[in-house]
Amino acid sequence: MTTWEPPVPALSVRQVLALERVLAGEPEVVAGAARLDRPVRWVHVAEAADVGVMLSGGEMVLTTGVLLAGDEHKQTEYVRSLHRAEASAVVLGLGRAFPSPPEAMRRAAERCQLPLVVLHRPFPFAQLTEEVQSRLVRRKFAAVSLSETVRTELTALITGGAPLQRLLDEIARHSGCPVVLTNLAHRVLGTAGERSAVDDVLRDWERIARQAGRSEGDGWIRAELGGRGEPWGRLVLCGYRGDTETGRLLADRAAEALVLHRMLGGADCSWEGQSALSLLTDLVGGAVPARHLLPRARAAGLPVNRRTFVPLVVRGHRAAPLDRTLRLLGLPGIAGELSATVTAVLLSLARDQDDEALTAHFAARLRSEPADGPVVVAAAAARASFDDVPAGLREARHVADAVADDAAALDLPPVVRLRDVHLRGLVRLLRDDPQVQSFAERELSGLLRDPGEDLLPVLRTYLATGRNKSRTAQLHHVSRPALYRRLEAIQIRLGVDLDDFEQAASLHIALLAHDAQQR
Repeated sequence: MTTWEPPVPALSVRQVLALERVLAGEPEVVAGAARLDRPVRWVHVAEAADVGVMLSGGEMVLTTGVLLAGDEHKQTEYVRSLHRAEASAVVLGLGRAFPSPPEAMRRAAERCQLPLVVLHRPFPFAQLTEEVQSRLVRRKFAAVSLSETVRTELTALITGGAPLQRLLDEIARHSGCPVVLTNLAHRVLGTAGERSAVDDVLRDWERIARQAGRSEGDGWIRAELGGRGEPWGRLVLCGYRGDTETGRLLADRAAEALVLHRMLGGADCSWEGQSALSLLTDLVGGAVPARHLLPRARAAGLPVNRRTFVPLVVRGHRAAPLDRTLRLLGLPGIAGELSATVTAVLLSLARDQDDEALTAHFAARLRSEPADGPVVVAAAAARASFDDVPAGLREARHVADAVADDAAALDLPPVVRLRDVHLRGLVRLLRDDPQVQSFAERELSGLLRDPGEDLLPVLRTYLATGRNKSRTAQLHHVSRPALYRRLEAIQIRLGVDLDDFEQAASLHIALLAHDAQQR
């Protein structure tokens, strides 16, 4: 795999004039000095007065002006025609036709802001043409070579099953600048590049993106993503330092690869979901301070100014249905799957909205939808500052995990909070303590040594329901006599009396610790 090297910019008028061969002609810029950074696409030697009709833009025109001498009107019109044809500059060799810079041409060029350069010493135009053309051809070849390298490497990543972020990282490596993937509403779906540079781009992304959408100046190069004539996203190279033509080639190859990646991903390939998951994972992990993630959250479409944030963790629903529910209820937020059974949700509410009522409404809607098992919606206290969101997400995850195993048996409120988990929450926090682990093994050893009779789940349900025999029998789909026999077997195995409150409480704590350790 090749390593990235800064792309060589296209030759500008200024660079052409700095070439050793050109310096031998003693060039002098007499007009349009502010536009010397225009790119030179080609060099054209022409004496025809109507040369403008032969140009396609970006040419540096070399002339002696022999057909323009003595006619100021022709001189003025000559410059105007080059301006209309979008020539990059005109170079006039002084000599028999013009011993000094013609004032009419100079004035016209200054008005048009077309660089007008005169050569004070005789100079063979063929040498300049040969020098510039060879350099331009080399740059063109380098651009095509880079384009094919990018295509090959990205295709290999796709066929190898690489995730979206890996492709974006590779595109950023080749372009040497921040890369941003968005949908048509400018919502950021993915980024790559040096972290500080990406953050600078994202701080005011919506304004920047709309400005960049009007032109490709200053290295902002865009490529549309879509299929069957329908665009659905954009790739933006932010501040590309090479020439625009090379940048377009690179962006186009990258866009083709991203479209292919999405097509091969099928219906399960949601870039929006991956973007939300990446942000939520970084928030939960805490390795990156929340304030550093604020630009990403804002660019991903999450309102962050003067908001109340509600961290949630949901068990029993995948992220895609949760996203749909958020949209149906008109709740601003993002959702991402932390695991196959756990989805984090971050609501962003206006300060005057009732966060508890809206959270309860969201939970009620989730519980009314089809699910494979019991749905648990765990919430942390609302946060007024984005800096406090990571701690809130971790609290919600702790609450959800604390009730996960007994969700069906417990009489849980629609939204479970820290105050609802009581003892099981404390035990989960202490699960890694060796003394707690030893206690759990000692209390349950009679059942753990021989789990074949499936008595442990019965004990768990019996204790979680407050020793309610009818409810336990119902949940395990057995008759009451059958349940009595199993409870008797448990008492014999453990050497306890389940009717004794203290002994039952000790077993309950041991089971909570055992389950927390298993997870």
